[in-house]
Amino acid sequence: MEAMKVKFFIVALMMMALMAIEKVAAADAEAPAPGPSSDAALFVPTFFASFIALAFGFLF
Repeated sequence: MEAMKVKFFIVALMMMALMAIEKVAAADAEAPAPGPSSDAALFVPTFFASFIALAFGFLF
């Protein structure tokens, strides 16, 4: 059971990393800066919140 949790955790981390890489690759194109009302600044805190929730679920 514990080995299955570890494998699932590793797969989830790899999927999150691949999704983040795709977002960065898509952002390389020349584009204007987002406006002040844009939600673009929320991506990083959301990533950390998701990672903490995943780690909490793995540990407890």
